[in-house]
Amino acid sequence: MWQLPEDELQILGDVAGKDVLELGCGAAQWSILLAWRGARVVALDNSARQLEHAWAAMAAAGLDFPLVHSGAESVPLPDGSFDIVFADHGANRFADPYLWVPEAARLLRPGGLLAFSGSTPFEELCWSSEDDRMTTSLQRDYFGLHRLEQPDGYVQFELPYGEWIRLFRRSGLAVEGLREIQPPVGAVSTYRTEEETAWARRWPMEQIWRARKA
Repeated sequence: MWQLPEDELQILGDVAGKDVLELGCGAAQWSILLAWRGARVVALDNSARQLEHAWAAMAAAGLDFPLVHSGAESVPLPDGSFDIVFADHGANRFADPYLWVPEAARLLRPGGLLAFSGSTPFEELCWSSEDDRMTTSLQRDYFGLHRLEQPDGYVQFELPYGEWIRLFRRSGLAVEGLREIQPPVGAVSTYRTEEETAWARRWPMEQIWRARKA
């Protein structure tokens, strides 16, 4: 994102003393930051290679917390284990939301928070695979948005806004907020091009959902 980690971490609130699960942790950068803030962290990823990076980063940081090799669609942990389940462009992008959202709800305690950041329907609708760039016109249908497979076999998932809300409700989650990110003038990103950043000042390219278990 075009935000400092401190700004993004505010989305999760005070994590000290809370049990937190990261879905799709990669090299566990976010889990490490949360552990430093007093969270009892568990980091999960479906890639053994990524977990090797996570282990090395965790050791370098002088921390020790569980790393779980698993997909987010079926997590080998008990019901009601966590106060917070979150993902940052992690499992929420690469696992089917119809499977991972109910699973996240199962893992949350009553009153627990699900928070995740990722791309938006706008980005998916305006991305041209043929030109490999963002456009200012619609490239695909909005209705039926779900599994998105690129010509190279790369697969990710996104839903229409109304379908996200219906899925949360079916999973026993109440929406607390949707933050659509508009990068300020002068903001830079480590992975977005200048053209993409300019596009994102006009339409939301990234977003953060917050939903609470009843």
